[in-house]
Amino acid sequence: MAVLGPNRYGKAETRVVRVTRHGDAHRIKDLTVSTALAGDLAEVHLSGDNSAVLPTDSQKNTVFAFAKRHGVGAIEDFALLLARHFVDSQPAIHHARVAVEEHAWERNGAFGHSFVRSGREVRTCVAHHDGTGSWVVSGLRDLVVLNTTDSEFRGFAKDEYTTLPETRDRVLATAVDVSWRHADVSEDVSPDVLPDVSPDWDKAYEKARAALLTAFADTYSLSLQQTLYAMGTRVLAECPGICEVRLSLPNRHHFLVDLAPFGLPNDGEVFFAADRPYGLIEGTVLREDAPDAGPAWE
Repeated sequence: MAVLGPNRYGKAETRVVRVTRHGDAHRIKDLTVSTALAGDLAEVHLSGDNSAVLPTDSQKNTVFAFAKRHGVGAIEDFALLLARHFVDSQPAIHHARVAVEEHAWERNGAFGHSFVRSGREVRTCVAHHDGTGSWVVSGLRDLVVLNTTDSEFRGFAKDEYTTLPETRDRVLATAVDVSWRHADVSEDVSPDVLPDVSPDWDKAYEKARAALLTAFADTYSLSLQQTLYAMGTRVLAECPGICEVRLSLPNRHHFLVDLAPFGLPNDGEVFFAADRPYGLIEGTVLREDAPDAGPAWE
């Protein structure tokens, strides 16, 4: 006999661009928003009764309406507004998950109305709300970093299939994919005043980003695992409001090219950047007293 397990539904990857106009100086917020709702939804699966289902098209429209009504500041605030709205307005919905990605733009010179798509990383967040509590995970992906020295890899385990030579000096490069959990999120706040009492998400983001970059640059790396731990530890040290950091670091291998057939030396100057296959290093760093994560990572 079959039984219905955990389930949720929502609208994935709604693209919304909010332009704020202050005279000739305009501002752009470019987001991808995904919503997912869960609750008393068994009957829609078991009998096709749609009476508890808020259409995913309505969820999409809510994103657009909230962008107009409340504006878009920090993406964490926007995600919380949406998550709380869906739970508070729909009796059948007991849990909402809202994920937001922010795509950065930079001003095109001195023109207040002209922009260039930024080459920066993508900023991310996921907000959960269940009517009794809220959880927020912030982060970023595709932050590409590279050190040309101060990295080794030697003393590793070897078997009959090992061909990789040990090295005392290598290029270390990765595309950082990281999320961090905030320890405290204000509750019972109306949408109109939420941005005034919630954490300074933008400041926390910039501090965490700076900590990641500093740790990557000034850690003499004996392995990418060691660098991962240093990066997570630095975020916790610099950002008291963050209690857990999860990192995924693909090792973007750079191999010395053999130039001997051309009668040329290669003293660590010319490399082949291999995109596949790649090592993938993942790990979590958290405070000893980190509160229970609840559904934050779902």
